[in-house]
Amino acid sequence: MEGAHGSAVSHAHPSPREYVRIGAILAVLTAIEVAASYTIGGAVLIALLLTLAVIKFSMVALWFMHLKFDDRRYARFFVMGVSLAVTLFLIVLMVSKVFLR
Repeated sequence: MEGAHGSAVSHAHPSPREYVRIGAILAVLTAIEVAASYTIGGAVLIALLLTLAVIKFSMVALWFMHLKFDDRRYARFFVMGVSLAVTLFLIVLMVSKVFLR
């Protein structure tokens, strides 16, 4: 049967149990972020929060956006777009001298 995307190829998708597992992992990571914000400060906190944010973003993109199960080209396009957006964001921050304040 042909799908909405014009392809008859079947893709493997996670089971509901897998979604619950990923949701639980994301909840634990969020709890770690909240606990860290009350106990850790300074540059260590920022580094930890950024690391956890990247991990959570990757998990959401891979499982809930189905990038893990789709053609690798889509994942590459997604990563290229995110990389470009982050690069432009950092350039804007540097040009506006946010890091010097």
